[in-house]
Amino acid sequence: VQLQASGGGLVQAGGSLKLSCAASGRTISSDVMGWFRQAPGKEREFVAAISRNGGTTLYVDSVKGRFTISRDNTKNTVALQMNSLKPEDTAVYFCAGRYRNWFSRSEYEYDYWGKGTQVTVSS
Repeated sequence: VQLQASGGGLVQAGGSLKLSCAASGRTISSDVMGWFRQAPGKEREFVAAISRNGGTTLYVDSVKGRFTISRDNTKNTVALQMNSLKPEDTAVYFCAGRYRNWFSRSEYEYDYWGKGTQVTVSS
């Protein structure tokens, strides 16, 4: 599976961005999908995950109520809607997939990754 993330950019604090992750090579409808981020000088951090059918989601506390993860299995895509952005949300954002059917916050338990997209939030 190849993942291609897009939608990053520069936005002012309080603004919104929507990231998209398009999968190719095979369907991701049987996989748990997640978003991670990595700020300069920091380790990669779990942001959100979504179950196979999209019915269950999981978020890191710092983004709850501001970010929404979603998926469209007919289009083989995953999205991350980010609202009320803060400067501390500045990072490279990665989408990732996990074959096993339960959530994980650990990057080591995701099986494939896309290249990241830069999100910069100015104060």
